[in-house]
Amino acid sequence: MAASLPTAIPWTVLIVLVPLIGAVAVTFLRAPAQQRAARWTAFGASLLALLLAVILAIGFTPAGPGVQYLVSSPWLPALGVSLSFGVTGISLVMVLLTTVLAATVIAAEWRMPVPRGTTQGYLALLLSLEALVLGVFLARDLFVFYVLFEAMLLPVYFLIGRFGGSRRGFAAVKFLVYSLVGGLAMLAALIGLFVESKAAFGRPTFDMTALADMTMSTPTERLIWWGFFLAFAIKAPLVPLHTWLPDAAAESTPGTATMLIGVLDKVGVFGMLVILLPLLPNASVFYAPMVVVLALIGILYGAVLAIGQGDMKRLFAYTSVSHFGFIVLGVFVFTGIAMNGAIFYMVAHGLSTAGLFLVAGYLMSQRGSASISAYGGVSQRAPLLAGLFLVMALSTLALPGLAGFIGEFLVLLGAFQRSVVVGVIATTGIVLAAIYMLWLVQRVMVGPLQPGVDRVREVTVWQAAAVGPLVALLLLLGFFPQTVLSLVEPAAQTTLAGVPAGTAATPSLFGLTGGEQP
Repeated sequence: MAASLPTAIPWTVLIVLVPLIGAVAVTFLRAPAQQRAARWTAFGASLLALLLAVILAIGFTPAGPGVQYLVSSPWLPALGVSLSFGVTGISLVMVLLTTVLAATVIAAEWRMPVPRGTTQGYLALLLSLEALVLGVFLARDLFVFYVLFEAMLLPVYFLIGRFGGSRRGFAAVKFLVYSLVGGLAMLAALIGLFVESKAAFGRPTFDMTALADMTMSTPTERLIWWGFFLAFAIKAPLVPLHTWLPDAAAESTPGTATMLIGVLDKVGVFGMLVILLPLLPNASVFYAPMVVVLALIGILYGAVLAIGQGDMKRLFAYTSVSHFGFIVLGVFVFTGIAMNGAIFYMVAHGLSTAGLFLVAGYLMSQRGSASISAYGGVSQRAPLLAGLFLVMALSTLALPGLAGFIGEFLVLLGAFQRSVVVGVIATTGIVLAAIYMLWLVQRVMVGPLQPGVDRVREVTVWQAAAVGPLVALLLLLGFFPQTVLSLVEPAAQTTLAGVPAGTAATPSLFGLTGGEQP
């Protein structure tokens, strides 16, 4: 049973402020001799944020009110904007994932050199990104959500453009352009909601709970839906709006790529769950067949391209495109099992992808190359490193006993409940995942020792300790998935209850329903 926390303490605000304060503190430790102090400061801030997230999870009541530990203060009263932060079951899981991965990244990259910049600057940007993402997950005012959603692109832009690889400028600008286009689409939708809320309530409001109770005309709802959907589809990313991700991941440091794919991309699906479905349910049902088709294309397209990649980081990026297809599919088939699976899938994907990027980062920092052909026989030189890589790879391809299996199984089960054709097509992605992941392990970790691999050394005790918790969590959630599912299930059911998926009148593609609502 959850232990109630003192409501006088603004827990949700504290979680956002701790990494932000840590980022400011790190920037004052500028001298080269203060690099070690900067690392400890950043690591301490990330651990404190994680501790606060765990405390919030202990005090959270899954069967309680939908939004808990709400903190709200007027910001722009004339526009109906409040600085409002609260936690739901879905946002709590995302907060826990974010704080775990931020602390892991800082610990895992402790001795890895920071290219073309200062360690202090790199750590400050990582902490700033963590704070902004946490703010997005906890925001209960749509205008605040939008501001933080847009602000996220700044630390990512500098993390890629300043600390990335040889084509970092191109990758950073491409990410920026895509993000700005999505942000402009969301801004237009936000203005539409402002006008509609003023007409419905007599005053404007951006409170998410109030907006969920608002009704609007069908054409208006569908038009506003597109503004939010484009922004979230770009961030997710969903095919065909995914092309920024492989370039960004390939040019990023392992830590940046971990935060980018493990955390930032989850914001897109999170937005679909907390904005598209509750605020715009009829439009979400109407466009569901289209989104499902895009998700299926993403599953197959990402997997096929992953098989043909020669760069490890690009391969991981394309696998993520495929996995995000599964996650979006789980949201838009509108079954309770699939939606729970999609949320669980986000957690499992974040943990396994983080492990892949960080362990691969250990390899690349020693060998000096991300090319798969530059490796072979690594297990002969570093069996523990190879073992860690194998566990992450097996979770990615959904091996039973690891967290990846639970999420994928639930999504597929829910998809088959809605449409056998959809389920069969999505299942093909599992076969392709086995091909690209097992082939990658074979080429990199086993076989004869390739020239240059003799420089690879075993992971240190610190590096193993940094990545070890990810392995433990993948195993824990693989055997005890209810740890996460018990938190998200009530919120997922509430979200699904507001979606009229069972009332659509016109049959559509693959047996899914869409069209006009009666």
